[in-house]
Amino acid sequence: MNNILIILIGFVVVATASGNIAKIFLKFKLPLITGFLFVGIISGPYVANLITKESVHELLFLNDISLAFIAFAAGSELYLKELRGRFKSISWMTFGQLVVTFLLSSIIVFYIADYIPFMKEMDRNGKIAISILVGTIFVARSPSSAIAIINELRAKGPFTKTAIGVTVITDVFVIILFTICFSIAGTLISGTEFKFITIFILFIELVFSILFGVLAGKLMAFFMSFNLYGSLKTILVLGIGWGVYGFAHLLGELSISKLGFHFYVEPLLISIIASFYTINYTNHRQEFIKVIEDAGPLIYIMFFTLTGASVSLDVLEYYWFIAIVLFLIRLITMIMGSFSGASAAGESNLFMRIGWMPYVTQAGVSLGLVTVVAKAFPEWGVEFEAILIAVIVLNQFFGPPFFKWSITRMGESHAKAETPVFDGVREALIFGLEDQSLSLAKTLQEHGWKVKIATMRDDIKRKRFQNYDIVTINNYSLETFQQLKATRAEAIIAMQTDIENLKICEIAYEHCGTKDLIVRLHEHSNFEEFQKLGALIVEPSTSIVNLLFHFVRSPIATSILLGMEGHKDAVDIEVVNTAMQGLALRDLRLPTDVLVLSVKRGGNTVISHGYTRLRLGDQVTIVGSAESIEKVRLKF
Repeated sequence: MNNILIILIGFVVVATASGNIAKIFLKFKLPLITGFLFVGIISGPYVANLITKESVHELLFLNDISLAFIAFAAGSELYLKELRGRFKSISWMTFGQLVVTFLLSSIIVFYIADYIPFMKEMDRNGKIAISILVGTIFVARSPSSAIAIINELRAKGPFTKTAIGVTVITDVFVIILFTICFSIAGTLISGTEFKFITIFILFIELVFSILFGVLAGKLMAFFMSFNLYGSLKTILVLGIGWGVYGFAHLLGELSISKLGFHFYVEPLLISIIASFYTINYTNHRQEFIKVIEDAGPLIYIMFFTLTGASVSLDVLEYYWFIAIVLFLIRLITMIMGSFSGASAAGESNLFMRIGWMPYVTQAGVSLGLVTVVAKAFPEWGVEFEAILIAVIVLNQFFGPPFFKWSITRMGESHAKAETPVFDGVREALIFGLEDQSLSLAKTLQEHGWKVKIATMRDDIKRKRFQNYDIVTINNYSLETFQQLKATRAEAIIAMQTDIENLKICEIAYEHCGTKDLIVRLHEHSNFEEFQKLGALIVEPSTSIVNLLFHFVRSPIATSILLGMEGHKDAVDIEVVNTAMQGLALRDLRLPTDVLVLSVKRGGNTVISHGYTRLRLGDQVTIVGSAESIEKVRLKF
């Protein structure tokens, strides 16, 4: 007991480090999962030996918990109401990916078996068994990676909807397919003769797995119905997942002793059905999704780090060429499967040509299936695991760029445009002509800004507004923004209706890359839509209360920030002078009345002190006199 506790504490330390080190991989546009696997490999018995072979064996119970959770996460993505509208295309593409890719992959692997060392000496049955298992794993996808890319690009459209639908449905069906193939593989390898009763038992096992999944779903819904503390719900869900594996193992042992044969229910299938039931047939969808989102990062760190530690590097060194060949086989069969599915669905030529790209990435489910096979067949499982993990890592590396490119090629990407380099002139573009917009324009002009007001009003008396640059527009379109030269604006202020403001912000976000989007909000229900675009939101109904609160709490600071102290002001200045790169704040020669309040870098506020070093692109907030601020602006 003490030994397991020591091993567990040691693994927690490694996993904590893995969670932090993996973030470095994001800078190279690589998934976090790749980072977790890398740290696991480095920490494993073949490099640093922080996690020994004995430790990996002792920690296998964490694999069971993680695999059940990964199945829960996959099932939670299959929300039937969200798949309507593209059902024909999703159905045919799923058929192409599931059937064509599986059959072609299995056949090709079978015929190249003599070139794979650990398969070379096997009999025909053994080669068939491994071929169908590889074919099954090749079909697995990564819903979490797909959703992350869709959110990153703000992708919308039929291609995107089809991609996520096929990815999610395929991951559900691949577990059913794996259950069938796993049982067939076990029969083939054991040398048991195939009889009708074998097929009948397999069918009964599938039915019972589904029934137990529904029961587990009802149990989860029962726990979700209680008003429990969030962490307690997470522990209960993980406990159910672990219990599913324990139950499957116990049922198998009892069936051998009582019935004389192994009655196998697939824990992954039970878990995914339980999740599917909870999401679609109970009122606890949101609570369950929150549990998945909260626990997900910790589970993924734990599982993928442990998986990395279990990879046999000596085997991988010997089989790396085979891994590349299998990666290419999967790619080719997937292209053929997608093409056949898209053709049957009547999709466009472009769709047929690039429809395979969203499905390259693999992650949790595929790795989970690999570990299940490796554990069940230790005679050749080590080689199988090393090769397939290498293939999955290659898919993780090449998959996201393929998916991103395909979304952009189909014209469904709504990612933020690159922010233009500051040209030294502070320009603002205001949409809406009214008293507040005029007052804002006047104040900005007094502070050295070049302001343009865009309006759809055609009853303007030019003499009244002769001190302002007012442009009449006909609509809110990309062409209008180009005519307004909106890319020059450092800030765009939307003061129209919420619907118009959202359209303005979306065009500015996607095509102009405007640094600051400011919105005057009318309905609080629209708050989240603007927040997704990174807009600064001013809600009149609450702004006055918040302003009064800050006046009560810190009247001097609030007065300075609002420019009410005539001789003092607070501004944000972007560092564009290369001479400032790497310079510590304590070494800056600033006017004596200037104080640095904060430094914002990459969207995050840095807790600044004298030793904080500046980088190009930093947003430095300073307070001081207007004259001194201008001196600092010239320096930066």
